[in-house]
Amino acid sequence: MAIDGLMDDLAFLGERVTRARPVLEHHGQSESHIHSRLPDAVAFPLTTEEVARIAAACTAHGVAMTGWGAGTSLEGHALTPRGGLTVDFSRMDKVLDVRADDMFAIVQPGILRERLNEELRATGLFFPVDPGANASLGGMAMTRASGTTAVRYGTMRDNVLGVTAVLADGTIIHTGSRAPKSSAGYDLTGLFVGSEGTLGLVTELTLRLHGQPEAVSAATCGFPGMEAAVNCVIATIQTGIPVARIEFLDEASVQACNAFSGQNLPVVPQLLLEFHGSPAGVAEQVDRFNEIAQGFGALDFIGAKAAEDRSRLWKMRHQAYPAILASRPGATAVVTDVCVPISALAQAVSETQADIAASPIPGPILGHVGDGNFHAILLIHPGDEAELAAAKALSARMAERALRLGGTVTGEHGIGMGKLAFMEQEHGAAWSVMAAIKAALDPKGLMNPGKLVRQ
Repeated sequence: MAIDGLMDDLAFLGERVTRARPVLEHHGQSESHIHSRLPDAVAFPLTTEEVARIAAACTAHGVAMTGWGAGTSLEGHALTPRGGLTVDFSRMDKVLDVRADDMFAIVQPGILRERLNEELRATGLFFPVDPGANASLGGMAMTRASGTTAVRYGTMRDNVLGVTAVLADGTIIHTGSRAPKSSAGYDLTGLFVGSEGTLGLVTELTLRLHGQPEAVSAATCGFPGMEAAVNCVIATIQTGIPVARIEFLDEASVQACNAFSGQNLPVVPQLLLEFHGSPAGVAEQVDRFNEIAQGFGALDFIGAKAAEDRSRLWKMRHQAYPAILASRPGATAVVTDVCVPISALAQAVSETQADIAASPIPGPILGHVGDGNFHAILLIHPGDEAELAAAKALSARMAERALRLGGTVTGEHGIGMGKLAFMEQEHGAAWSVMAAIKAALDPKGLMNPGKLVRQ
């Protein structure tokens, strides 16, 4: 078997390559309804050079290779539908360099988001992209993640300056530079960010850092209905208030979060907000938002200036996914992730809510509405084929609606296995161009097969 020959060639890794069943099962799990066969083996490299040797050996034996970060993706990105080798980057988790004067850091892909910011505290800088989960920076780059702070600081696309990547044949390449900008050739960094491991294995990232704000204030604001809350978001963005976060929870999401986190937010549609800047600037932002909110019938505005209060608020928001799962014991979820132009947000959310209300399954809605991105968590019982079919039909209608309104089927989670069926509808002939690029870099189709592109 090819895997047996590969294991012989990977003997230099010692105990850091394994076929032990518990390890394979750990790397065959997904946080959503998506499942696949287990990998045939798992490797734990420590350096770029080791990854290059692994890739060259996989190519020689015709064995597929799939990267693994923290395993928090929701579309099956790190699963192995064709078996092969999982390359687990959890031991490549170092901060290699911090250039505070130039405001960038070079890190290995396995470092987790929260740990990077812990190591940056003394510098007065931070890395702002916050998808909620304590994901690996490599996984975040590969899915072009964003999250709660994207409305102000942008997504991974805006905050990755360069990468070191290993191609399928073991070639090591470096993209980007440490300069603030460049006009030198194709944007290969942009090509790899969001490629979901289908073009190569990223082993280093150069990340843009930002100054820690002088003042921070958070708040919750309840509304009499969903449409009022969403229209308030639209007005806030169009007015130009530089909110750092502006999150939406519908009533079902609020109820689930209250039960899970011990909070007592009023069970009405809620906006969760955060403002960054100077003390005077933050106070002005809060006042301007409050004026807008009152115009949309806001029921309450509860501030959270103390660090512990802000931490409690955002911990509740970050735990929204497990909270919603817990609201239907034993359930798993089909997670939707559409993003639309901000002017179409109210229509997209209201039509989605009506669809869910007419369906046989619950689907709390929440999201990063400041940039038009929202999620419906469609709760289903594992093994219930009727519920799964209903959830997939709802998801398909959401995707089609987003495209009709000029949006996308995924704002931040990526395509993986779960949204592959929508790629041709969204991209048309451009999807074939993506396949041609992959074929040029990975002619044997060994890099994370079954994801993102037609093969």
